Amino acid sequence: MSTAKRGSWLRKSSLNMSQKDPCQKQACAIQKCLQVNNYVESKCETVLQEMRKCCARYPKGRSICCSGFEKEEREREKFKATSEGIPPSPQ
Repeated sequence: MSTAKRGSWLRKSSLNMSQKDPCQKQACAIQKCLQVNNYVESKCETVLQEMRKCCARYPKGRSICCSGFEKEEREREKFKATSEGIPPSPQ
């Protein structure tokens, strides 16, 4: 890789690294809650809901912390559609 290309790549990667994930605070709160409550999810519903709210505020893909919640939402929509007799949309 040439020095010019390497420098360009380094600038791009450091730019991406400097952007803080908008839902990181909520993701950390989930981890803390789960640890304190021996990983019993039902005891962390409040912080899980806060994470869902945060993820809903940003476009898909903006927060790496939201990737699991985005998948959960797609599965929920797919289940709802099939239970109502609507064929699932192609992915």
